[in-house]
Amino acid sequence: MAIEAPASKYKLKNLIIYIVALVAIAGWCVYDGYFNEKWIEEHTDVDGNPEFYLTVNRNAPAYLGAAAIVIGIYLSVVKNKKILADENGIDNGRKTITYDSIEKINKTQFEPKGYFTITYKNEQAGETDLKISDRDYDNLQELLDHLVAKIS
Repeated sequence: MAIEAPASKYKLKNLIIYIVALVAIAGWCVYDGYFNEKWIEEHTDVDGNPEFYLTVNRNAPAYLGAAAIVIGIYLSVVKNKKILADENGIDNGRKTITYDSIEKINKTQFEPKGYFTITYKNEQAGETDLKISDRDYDNLQELLDHLVAKIS
């Protein structure tokens, strides 16, 4: 039976919050920079040149929108990430670690901080550590129990 640890809801929701916040701030800057006549008058000098804050509010929405798009692309990449533990080993999408190559599992920080570390033998680099955190993946308790059962 395969155990799956999908992408963390914590991380996905935070990315959505970041996108919404960036779009809201960009909207606020557009309103103040182009439509709020009183604010525009307060931030224009006597010659009619915009002051620093007016210039920022007119230029910031493009950068904030670009940042929201980049985070949206990152969200679309991360939402399908998962760790799969089957009968042969664990696969995180980039590499597969067989149970035979796992040296130890350090779970001392799992309860207080929400992560555990797997030390395994890598063909190229010798011993390598893989840190798996509850901020990146859900269902880690079941995955950890399965790994410990397979290693023992």
